[in-house]
Amino acid sequence: MPSMRNRQGPSRHLVLSGLIPLVLSCIFQLPLLAETSRVDDQTKPSSGSLEALADNFWQWRARYQPFSADDIPRIERPPAQLAGPRDWSENSIAKQKAALLEFETRWKQIDPSGWSVARQVDYRLLGSALARVRWELEVNPRWQRDPSFYIDQSLTALLEALVEPPPFGAERSREIVVRMQEISAIIADGKANLHAVRPFARLAIGELQQIRPELERVEREVAPMLQDGSTGKAPARQQSLEASFRTATEQAIAALESYRNWLQAQLDTLPNDAAIGRERYEFFLHHVALLPYTPEQLLAMSREEWDRAVAFEQYEKQRNQGLPELQLAANLPAEVDRVRHDEIEIRKFLEDKGILTVPADLHHYTLRAMPGYLEALADFGETDDFTGPSRLRDDGVRWGSPPSPQLGYFWRAMAEDPRPEIVHEGVPGHYFQMSLSWRHPDPIRRHYYDSGANEGIGFYAEEMMLQGGLFEDSPRTREIIYNFMRLRALRVEVDVKLALGSFTMSQAAAYLAEHVPMDKKTAESEAAMFATSPGQAISYQVGKNQILHFLAQAKLKQGDKFKLRSFHDFLWSNGNVPIALQRWEYLGDDDDLRALDKPD
Repeated sequence: MPSMRNRQGPSRHLVLSGLIPLVLSCIFQLPLLAETSRVDDQTKPSSGSLEALADNFWQWRARYQPFSADDIPRIERPPAQLAGPRDWSENSIAKQKAALLEFETRWKQIDPSGWSVARQVDYRLLGSALARVRWELEVNPRWQRDPSFYIDQSLTALLEALVEPPPFGAERSREIVVRMQEISAIIADGKANLHAVRPFARLAIGELQQIRPELERVEREVAPMLQDGSTGKAPARQQSLEASFRTATEQAIAALESYRNWLQAQLDTLPNDAAIGRERYEFFLHHVALLPYTPEQLLAMSREEWDRAVAFEQYEKQRNQGLPELQLAANLPAEVDRVRHDEIEIRKFLEDKGILTVPADLHHYTLRAMPGYLEALADFGETDDFTGPSRLRDDGVRWGSPPSPQLGYFWRAMAEDPRPEIVHEGVPGHYFQMSLSWRHPDPIRRHYYDSGANEGIGFYAEEMMLQGGLFEDSPRTREIIYNFMRLRALRVEVDVKLALGSFTMSQAAAYLAEHVPMDKKTAESEAAMFATSPGQAISYQVGKNQILHFLAQAKLKQGDKFKLRSFHDFLWSNGNVPIALQRWEYLGDDDDLRALDKPD
């Protein structure tokens, strides 16, 4: 199978037009957003070096990376006043393709032979990041076939501007207003670009059913919170800022309602096949995720893990016969207090058991009451705030709703015992891991590009803490961990079968609802996410399996010298790096990479 990266396209001819130098010269003037608290980066890399290429690429990526409903690949972006208006016009897409070609050309011109393994890992890491851009623009072009892509670029972008806790300073207030103002043009770009498929169109129509009351709620609550930096009571400039936001909101509502009606009018005429197919899916596996597996191997892995999870959950339930069931927290303040207490105890557990080093200056993962404006946008993305490279002194926040039997699958589990979710999302999971990775002394590794390693670590942490004894005081919580394991195993099967066309979205949702089991709304949300973002759902299980293999090989190779804390400190610090690359650097094992390098 020929590499899709090498396919020719119209964008390649743009290099001759002089567009590339213009695009890159503009983009590279943007300030680098990465935190450099542990490294003095005063030495400017030479123009032809890997470091210079990475520096250029990450700055460009901060401007152009698509917004995603997933919270893991969020990045810090330059403010609109520096970056200019975001758009997905034909011209903008052509510029992105041209810039990508220039980056790929520069990357291929670098010869890493003779380098240290660590620097060769950086080289391959950047190659994976470039392949992801190729995936987004050409291999799986959601901008061309998935109407919900433009919901991500508009409403998810707005959510991300609001998810950091208030107050909203002047710069952030301007960004919030701009993101609302940009919605109309982005939706117009979608209408011009789309050759939509019916399942994705139907999904977008459903997402926009209540868009007017949702955005009106955002307007009511956010407008009074905006600040323009002026002093005094209700100055004219402040009133003007609020008026601009209200006007932009009404224009956004009109655009999104028109978009919904436009999709509905053509729904019956759209093609029905949403699957990306084997060739494109394998491009993701081998070039983006650096996974040396076939879809059939992934399915076998999923089935084995599903069997194990079902058996272990049953053993645990048998063991726990007669024990009381978990109870929901009495109210949200009680749940907030428990999260605060449990998060501190988990940090102490990690240190006392020698599992993982907890830096003294690493801030906390917290739960707070969700404001109405975030509740209104909650269906358009995750409402976690994991902070960012420039916000290492801020606490992470999970915005929550009051405990209720009607809560979705994960939220109900958290209301019963917050520790499984803290372990995955907070400490030692995503918030903790990302905070460590953002401090990495190697600037190439500080940036996100949506690696499966991140979710693999989060999922691995759950069973690691289970086996370490964290949940010995709560047998019913152990059942939750095993049920989570069932879900993650099923996600692999659902992801592969959606990509290959063996499942429709409705079949995938029904399958999850029955086999986890889980509530219908959560199952439908999961199936929609997996269908529109192939390869994301496999990251939990496959990443965890790779980590277990990594650990076993390290123990075998190091024998009595193996230290679990040292192993985990390396794994967590490099949590943005695919496990195949981590294993090569840590152990010298490159078998996965040799498999990937074999001609198709």
